[in-house]
Amino acid sequence: MRRRDRVVGAVLGSAVGDALGAPFEFGPAGAFGKRFPEAAGKRFPFAAAMCGGGGWEPGEATDDTQMAVHLGESLLDAGGLDLPDIFERFRGWAAADPKDIGILTECVLGSGLPWDLAAQFHFRTEGRAAGNGALMRAVTAAVRFAPQGRDATMDAARRITALTHGDGAAWEGTAILHELLRRALDGDDPQAAVPSALAAVRAEHRERWAVVLGEAWHPSLATESNGAVWPCLGSAVWALRTTVSFRAALRAAVDLGGDTDTVAAVTGALAGAVYGVDAIPEEWSAVLHVPLPPTRRVLGAGELAALAVALDVAGRVAGRGGVPTSR
Repeated sequence: MRRRDRVVGAVLGSAVGDALGAPFEFGPAGAFGKRFPEAAGKRFPFAAAMCGGGGWEPGEATDDTQMAVHLGESLLDAGGLDLPDIFERFRGWAAADPKDIGILTECVLGSGLPWDLAAQFHFRTEGRAAGNGALMRAVTAAVRFAPQGRDATMDAARRITALTHGDGAAWEGTAILHELLRRALDGDDPQAAVPSALAAVRAEHRERWAVVLGEAWHPSLATESNGAVWPCLGSAVWALRTTVSFRAALRAAVDLGGDTDTVAAVTGALAGAVYGVDAIPEEWSAVLHVPLPPTRRVLGAGELAALAVALDVAGRVAGRGGVPTSR
């Protein structure tokens, strides 16, 4: 499989998972499977499954993909990692009244504090900031920094996450996702990459991450809702580990209930990188659309594919000697 197919599969897969899961957000486990049961000898109703509901149109992506696009476009326009620029793009998006935004993210971006203080002030004040809001948007940065190796991509993940999440657990979780995606984009098995990714996790967080990423872990063992960073990534890795196709992995993720759009977005990024863009049902990608506040743009699958390719090219150029900047 060509690298391009994996790169586009990751970005498009994340957006498809986001849109597929959105109508089931905060619903009970099993709701997706109950609405779209599988039967022997009967083709799964792909088009029907991208059903919309809960305020979302069929195929409409949420804040997960919107933030991923703003992040990716900043990385391209700035020629690397410009943290103040990313923060300002996020802040402009949040101020444009998007249809959905996480409570933690909204508090940080609406605080009026500078990019390098807002998240830490929120964490010191609230005492918790380990939501999954950085995981959901990570795929574009993961594609951009993957060609630069494990240390570079994990470091970038931590620094981008710290813009909105002050808890180091969220930094390390996003860093792990970056590394698993890097290995998948290289054609390796991301499951086999878990031990080496854990070895690069900061020591104070390693044990807890090892538990939720272990082969014995199941989402039913989670001690928090999957809106938290640990069960969100753990559930995505579980969905990938226990299925054999993109479709099946997404179905398993959405059927967990809870924060279905984000769990499915993270699962879709991993499964898209593993199985490639051709594994994504056309009936899902054809209706996919991403409204992008504060602009009036609406991106489709073609624009997302072009963004993915451009990020990969920029990352490979930087990996041959360029150094990402932070201004």
